[in-house]
Amino acid sequence: MNQAKRYEIFRRLREDNPTPTTELNFSSPFELLVAVTLSAQATDVGVNKATAKLFPVANTPEAIYALGVEGLSEYIKTIGLFNSKARNVIAACKMLIELHNSQVPDNREALEALPGVGRKTANVVLNTAFGHPAMAVDTHIFRVSNRTGIAPGKNVLEVEKKLMRFVPKEFLVDAHHWLILHGRYVCKARIPQCGSCRIEDLCDYKQKTGD
Repeated sequence: MNQAKRYEIFRRLREDNPTPTTELNFSSPFELLVAVTLSAQATDVGVNKATAKLFPVANTPEAIYALGVEGLSEYIKTIGLFNSKARNVIAACKMLIELHNSQVPDNREALEALPGVGRKTANVVLNTAFGHPAMAVDTHIFRVSNRTGIAPGKNVLEVEKKLMRFVPKEFLVDAHHWLILHGRYVCKARIPQCGSCRIEDLCDYKQKTGD
């Protein structure tokens, strides 16, 4: 995969979807942080259903912290691992109140110090809430990056670093959204829909399929 191909791949993805964003519903950096924390091993649809009930009641660190672990668990019990997620969110709210004036920090080190926030979650918040060029490599991005040849790597961190190096700068801020959506709806895990793929002719995947 050369840079000319990579440029054309992202040019087409941008042409089809000029303003991509996460499918998680949020209206503030804090709501996004909570939603992404809840989304580990869960679907965006499932998280949105839970936060649609939670956020009208509590959508600040103080309000969610006041619910306590048991109170928060009631709102998110339809999501996998809800008990541990509730503990992490409550602990993170406490840290945000005590250390960050109830504001979500816009730097990686401070974000990753919050309970339940790993590198991927921090990358989503940095990118989606604050517009930083960051790559939150989930299973979709890992698969698409390897399958297409855009940024092959043996692990998530290797793929992330290659994407940051290989994706043309003008596409960096939006690239991770395009790749997630492409993996979710076109370049699917079991059977990629190569026949209806906008970048099929640029992709290095050898076992192309039809629709």
